[in-house]
Amino acid sequence: MSEAQRNPSYLDPLVVSRLSNMGIKARLVVEGFVAGLHKSPHRGFSVEFAEHRQYMPGDPLRHVDWKVYAKSDKFYIKEYEEETNLRSYILLDRSASMGYGSESITKFDYSASLAAALSFLMLKQRDSVGLMLFDDRLQHYLAPRSAPTQLHQILTELENASPASGTDVGSSLQSLAERIKRRGLIILISDLLDDPEGVLMALRYFRHKKHEVVVFHVLDPKEVRFDFDREARFEDLESDDHVVAQPWRIQREYAKEVKEWRNYYRRICRENKIDYNFVETTTPYDVALFSYLEKRAKLG
Repeated sequence: MSEAQRNPSYLDPLVVSRLSNMGIKARLVVEGFVAGLHKSPHRGFSVEFAEHRQYMPGDPLRHVDWKVYAKSDKFYIKEYEEETNLRSYILLDRSASMGYGSESITKFDYSASLAAALSFLMLKQRDSVGLMLFDDRLQHYLAPRSAPTQLHQILTELENASPASGTDVGSSLQSLAERIKRRGLIILISDLLDDPEGVLMALRYFRHKKHEVVVFHVLDPKEVRFDFDREARFEDLESDDHVVAQPWRIQREYAKEVKEWRNYYRRICRENKIDYNFVETTTPYDVALFSYLEKRAKLG
C-alpha cells in the first residue's frame, strides 16, 4: 500500500498522479541548491558532519550528541550534509481560527492538504522536507528528511493535529527562525489573523538569514466578503469576544478593510522578495497549487 493510500484524507491519489509530472525549484539562491542536480544519490553512511543545533521535540534521539550533553547538560542534535540540495520547512498554523469553515472544509483541513501535496512533491524530487505546527507557540517539529518514510510521518502528524489554541504567528516564526541554522525554503501556510507587523517582522528575519520564503494566505470566502444573509452572533474562536451584527449593514466596509489588509501583506512581501499567494478554501487545493507552480515556472 502506498503512503498516499494509508492517509487518503489529506493526499488525494488523483492529485498525486498529477503532481508526479511536476517539479518545484527555488527561485533565489539557496545554500547547496543547484537545479536538477544532487550531490550524490548514494551517500549512505558516508555523510559529513555539518553542525550542531538545539534539540527539538520530534528529533530522533539517535542524533543526540551525548558527548556535548555530558559537558553542557543540554541536548544538541548532530546534523549532517544531506544528499539533497534543497531543505524545505513547511510551517502550518494550527491556531483555533484555522478551524473555521463556512462550507465543507475548514481552513486547517485545506491547509493540511496543501502541506501534504507540497511534501509529496518535494520528496519525489529527493529534496528534504520538514513540518512545523504552531499556534501561540511551536507545538510539533518534524525535522527535514528525504527518506522514503518521511511522507508517512508528515501525513501522520497532519492527521493527528487539530486547531486548538490562540495565535502568535510572529513569535512562533521568530522562535523557529532562531533554531534553523542552514538556509532553505520556508513555506508558511496560515490565515495570518494576527498582528501584521509581528508576522512581517518574522518573515523579514527569515529573509535576512537568506532563506527563501513562500506564504500561502488561506481564508474562507465568508471571511473575505462577509456575505451572510441574516443577523447573527459572531464569536472569536480564540477568545470569549463576540458581537451581534446585521452583516449587510457593514459588508461593504468590511470587504474593503479585508482587501486593504491583504494588499498590505502582498505589498510588503513583494518589497522583501517574499512569495505571497492568497487562496480561498472554495478553490480546490490542487488547482491552487498547480496555479502557483505554473507561476513559479514562468518566473524561472
